[in-house]
Amino acid sequence: MDIKELVDWFDDLLKPQEFILADISMNGLQVGRKQKEITRAAFAVDACLESFQRAVQVGADILFVHHGLFWGKPIALTDTHYQRISYLMEHDLALYASHLPLDAHPEVGNNAGLADKLGLMQRMPFGEYHGRMIGVKGELPIEIPLEAVLDALEMNDEPSISVLPFGRKKIKKVGIISGGAAGEVLQALDEGLDLYITGETAHQIYHTCLEGGINVIAGGHYNTETYGPKLVADRLSAETGIKTSFIDFPTGL
Repeated sequence: MDIKELVDWFDDLLKPQEFILADISMNGLQVGRKQKEITRAAFAVDACLESFQRAVQVGADILFVHHGLFWGKPIALTDTHYQRISYLMEHDLALYASHLPLDAHPEVGNNAGLADKLGLMQRMPFGEYHGRMIGVKGELPIEIPLEAVLDALEMNDEPSISVLPFGRKKIKKVGIISGGAAGEVLQALDEGLDLYITGETAHQIYHTCLEGGINVIAGGHYNTETYGPKLVADRLSAETGIKTSFIDFPTGL
């Protein structure tokens, strides 16, 4: 498969054109490469020098990330930005980024992956952001305590986890928006959900959650956004035969 065919495959799956007005990220191919053939693709959460170096180490021709290098305005090619771009070009490593399209995808998205982990049923889009629904809500098969949700998500031993246990003791209705979406807990309250799962919490939502009576799990920005890259990697490998690798580089945040 050549790079154009692969970019078309990513675009057909994730439909970045539908998020142009909602997302400041430059979704799609951010850095190309001289050689057109793609035999191995690496996947990571963040576009950073460590991810680039490890992608090259595994022999990748392209790196797919959730957080790319370009965010709505031109950036001078100096300092760390220069070093990153230079490294990609020197090693002929292409870079493809998918931000909100990857969050929102109902099958291979970050939120879909978290919902799969919990076995959420009766799923519906949830979490409006700049005119697009980027999260998911649904119901657990049975009511379970908050501790059991943490067990199911394998988050009990994660140092970056923050929990606000202010809602019902037994949880049934859950809303999920990965990453930095603390403020969207207001939408979870409006919809009468028992639990809101996101990546980061914030001081300013504490009393709102306490007084509104809702449980919140902030599972870490990084942790909640590993699901999408892994799911896309699995689908790419299954559908095209391209070899894939996931580069795990936790930030602890």
